[in-house]
Amino acid sequence: MNDSYLCDSLSRYIGQTVTIFTTSGGCSGSGFTGVLASVSENYVKLITNIGQAPSCPLGSSCSGYGHRCNQGCGCGYNYGYNWLGSVTEIPICKIASFTHNAI
Repeated sequence: MNDSYLCDSLSRYIGQTVTIFTTSGGCSGSGFTGVLASVSENYVKLITNIGQAPSCPLGSSCSGYGHRCNQGCGCGYNYGYNWLGSVTEIPICKIASFTHNAI
């Protein structure tokens, strides 16, 4: 399969959850699962961990990083969470296969 055919195939699944298997070994050879964000001729970009929503969107009622809100606006302890999320970029030439839903 040539790279342009693979790019065309992957492009049909932008916005959907896919698993991409690479030709590398170790943990990365087990595949990356995430929402396909973009496809270029060189790389694909997966959102592999969505960041946390703002804990106090109405302003300064939180008492500080990782603490509960003073007025109970819904802030919780946020230790151990990745607030920013994560993105994985995979070179097209390293993709062995990808899996997607049939629908």
